[in-house]
Amino acid sequence: MSHYFETPSGTVVPHQIRAGIWGQNFSFTTAAGVFSGDRLDPGTAVLFRSVEPPAATVDRPHPRLLDLGCGFGPIAVALATTCPEASVTAVDVNDRALELTRLNAKRAEVSVTVQRPEDVPRDQLFDEIWSNPPIRIGKPALHELLMTWLARLDDGGCAYLVVGRNLGADSLQTWLGNQGWPTARLASAKGYRVFRSVKAD
Repeated sequence: MSHYFETPSGTVVPHQIRAGIWGQNFSFTTAAGVFSGDRLDPGTAVLFRSVEPPAATVDRPHPRLLDLGCGFGPIAVALATTCPEASVTAVDVNDRALELTRLNAKRAEVSVTVQRPEDVPRDQLFDEIWSNPPIRIGKPALHELLMTWLARLDDGGCAYLVVGRNLGADSLQTWLGNQGWPTARLASAKGYRVFRSVKAD
């Protein structure tokens, strides 16, 4: 659980991984001490396969996208690559994860604003949140995290979440609905659920 909250000490030993996301090939630098530091997390891979990438529209020419708990940045970099018109923000409490995300965005030649959560302006809103949330931090902390950031969705916005079935995905879906965030299951694969949450009318 510590890697969700603490920046690891010791020398960073980077290594490279490759991943195919939304029809494009990516190379990421990652390291120990961040979430899924040795591969693209299987849940994140299911999320990518289950949801089409965002796109600019007439009504939303510059989508505002948030990668919540970015790790080494695969979601943020993929979003910025496939939707270059978007404004992409990546947040994490692990400074090593933030450094790796900045590095991977630079390598991919995309623009991503990489910040600690407390540095995101309080009045900044988003059109979409994408996250493989840190389920293992425990329900109280997870619920606080989700309620804090879902409240940052603008009117008509939504959140895409991937959660392990054996880690309480179905109960989380029910809880989100009870909090005023109707949540639909978009996919179920390899032990994961992919959800889309919206604000209740």
